[in-house]
Amino acid sequence: MRALLQRVSEARVRVEDTLTGEIGPGLLILVCAMQGDTEAEAEKLAQRISKLRIFKDDAGKMNRSVLDSGGACLVVSQFTLAADTRSGNRPGFSSAAAPELGKHLYEHFSTALRTLGLEVAQGIFAADMAVSLTNDGPITIWMDTDKTERTGQPA
Repeated sequence: MRALLQRVSEARVRVEDTLTGEIGPGLLILVCAMQGDTEAEAEKLAQRISKLRIFKDDAGKMNRSVLDSGGACLVVSQFTLAADTRSGNRPGFSSAAAPELGKHLYEHFSTALRTLGLEVAQGIFAADMAVSLTNDGPITIWMDTDKTERTGQPA
């Protein structure tokens, strides 16, 4: 699975005119299930994200996790994280998981974060969403559960 994390002071997602998810300080997590991903990858990604030390401690150093800081997560499905831009001008998305599996893994990932003790708000899978955020830092981090197969570099 792939995720793009943004440390935020606030974030929200709307579908049409309806607010579907909103958080204060925490993480906006754009997530994409890739072909071959399983529930184990979703759980691994949730574990890694929950422990990632990118929040400031009392000394102002990035030494606390979203769990340590009491932050929340806004999880938004984002199949375009699977974009292949190596040729031409139109990205390809064939490495993204099929929609049914993608939705299942998106939901499983969100549930895994909740199981770890995080407050989780969500967008709506495959909807046309409007996401707004105030990036804190800015801190933006890319994560992939299986970098070796996709990039040839160790995870």
